[in-house]
Amino acid sequence: MKKLFIILLTIVSVSLFAQTHSLRQTVGQVDKEITLKVKLQYLVYLPPTYKDDNKEWPLVLFLHGAGERGYDLNFVNRNGPTKLVEEGKDFPFIMVSPQCPLGQRWDENELSTLLDEIERIYRVDKSREYITGLSMGGEGTWKLIMLEPDRFAAAAPVCGRTGSSYLDACKLKNLPIWVFHGAMDDVVSLDESVRMVKALEQCGNDVRFTIYPKANHNAWDETYNNEELYKWLLGHSLDKNK
Repeated sequence: MKKLFIILLTIVSVSLFAQTHSLRQTVGQVDKEITLKVKLQYLVYLPPTYKDDNKEWPLVLFLHGAGERGYDLNFVNRNGPTKLVEEGKDFPFIMVSPQCPLGQRWDENELSTLLDEIERIYRVDKSREYITGLSMGGEGTWKLIMLEPDRFAAAAPVCGRTGSSYLDACKLKNLPIWVFHGAMDDVVSLDESVRMVKALEQCGNDVRFTIYPKANHNAWDETYNNEELYKWLLGHSLDKNK
């Protein structure tokens, strides 16, 4: 009797399904594998003593703004920590600075693939990976940490659009974040960062928020010239035992 009951139940279920979808709608299914092709050129900065030993190094991913898009890597050096490197500054970490193609915006899946490749090529301490970016790069920072909230030890978005990310802010409740924005910004409204910071705080994130009272959209010069930022980033690491 038990076997008979199961068979009848199955027949009834299939019959009901067919009745539901047979009159005006048909049933379809997509089963297709999509391959992501990633083509990004990038700059890599290695600390002066990188080749002296075999130790692993912290990694900072820097994302430029919309004005540096294109196919000339010299554009990437216009602003931010890459500019400081060209001016002679040394950092105690590997820095990877990709260039977003002209007419595009940062794609978080492409950036994730890039990081996978960098980890394969260089001696990266995976417990000490950090991300920062300015303007469009700040937006890219938010997008990537939303995709992989457990990959980074800390993040520092600078005057970036947040869009609807604040709705999922609790994904980032355990990630150290320092947000920067100019109070007079007429390109990306300060409200973007304010809304996100409030959402993070409601989730229990002890987020840091720096507002430059007299700054317009350029919140990056003061941010990246501040040694405290780099000390703060490097002061965080992931727990490998989790």
